[in-house]
Amino acid sequence: MPILCSAKCGKNAVLKRPKTGDTLCKECFYWAFELEIHSTITNGKLFKKGDVVAIAASGGKDSTVLAQVLKILNDRYNYELKLVLLSIDEGITGYRDDSLKTVQENKDEYQMPLKILSYEELYGWSMDKIVAEVGRKNNCTFCGVFRRQALDRGAMLLNVNCIATGHNADDIAETVLMNILRGDVARLQRCVNIITITEGTIPRCKPLKYTYEKEIVMYAYFKKLNYFSTECIFAPNAYRGYARTFLKDLERLKPSSIMDIIHSGETMCIKKNIKLPDIGVCTKCGFVSSQDICKACMLLEGLNRGLPKLGIGKSSKAHKALASLPDPKLLHF
Repeated sequence: MPILCSAKCGKNAVLKRPKTGDTLCKECFYWAFELEIHSTITNGKLFKKGDVVAIAASGGKDSTVLAQVLKILNDRYNYELKLVLLSIDEGITGYRDDSLKTVQENKDEYQMPLKILSYEELYGWSMDKIVAEVGRKNNCTFCGVFRRQALDRGAMLLNVNCIATGHNADDIAETVLMNILRGDVARLQRCVNIITITEGTIPRCKPLKYTYEKEIVMYAYFKKLNYFSTECIFAPNAYRGYARTFLKDLERLKPSSIMDIIHSGETMCIKKNIKLPDIGVCTKCGFVSSQDICKACMLLEGLNRGLPKLGIGKSSKAHKALASLPDPKLLHF
C-alpha cells in the first residue's frame, strides 16, 4: 500500500527525509527544502537588498544546488540580489578541468556571469605541480590555503558584497570534530558561524549550514540538476576523510548527530584566559593574516625555494626556518 505524503497533500510519498523522517512527495520536498534555506537566509540576515553575491562554484552538488536555490529564492522572495559565479581552477587534471565544464553549463542554464581564477595565474603553481613536488601527504594544506585566498582575490575583482559557499551541515559538523581533535580553539570558535566577517576581507556566508548532504543529493537527483560528482583524486589521504567516516557512522546510529554537533559547536564557550591570534595583514601580499607573513605566502615561498615543507606545521617553526635562510625577507612572487 502506498505511503501518503506527510504534508497531507493527498499524493503518494516518494522519499523519506533523512533530516526529519517525514515522508514527502517531490513537490512538498522541494517546498520544504527551499523554505528551510530561505529561513536560514532570513534568520541569519545573510544578504541585504541589492547585494552582489558571488557563489563559490565548483561544479559539485553543493554549489550547483546552492546556485539553483538562490536563483529560485531570489525571484520568489524578491531578494533583489545580483548573483555571479566564482570558480577556482586548482589545476588538477582529470578532476577540476572536467568539473569546470559543468560550471560553464550552469552559467548558461542559470544565466549568471562567471569568473574563473587559476592557481597557475595567481601563484605560478598548479596543484598537479605542487603534488609532484610535495607528494600526496600534505597537498590538501596547500590547496585549502591557496583556495581561500583565491576566493578573496576573485571576490575583490568582481567587487561583490558577499561570497556564498556551499558548505552544508555535514561539512560543518566534520569541521567541528576536526578542530576539537586538533585542539584548534581559534578555528573552533568561528567554524560554526553562518557569516564569517574578518576586517579587510569580503564576508562569507553559508546558506546551506543546516542542510543535510543527503537531502542536497536528493534535491539534485529529483530536479535532474547537472553536477560533477567525482571526488578529487588527491583527497583520499585528507585528514577530513577520517572525520567524515566517523560522522557517517554516528549518523547511521542517530540521524540527529549532525545537527547535535553543530549546536554543540555553537554553544561551546572558550575560556577568557585563552589568547586568540590577533588579526592583521600579511606584510608581503596585503591579505588578512594572524602572522607577519601569511600561510599562503609561506607555502609559496617554500615551493619557490625548493623547500616544500617550509610552511607545513606550526607557523612559528616556519618563521624560524625562514629566518635561517639567506635573505629571509626576500620572498619570491
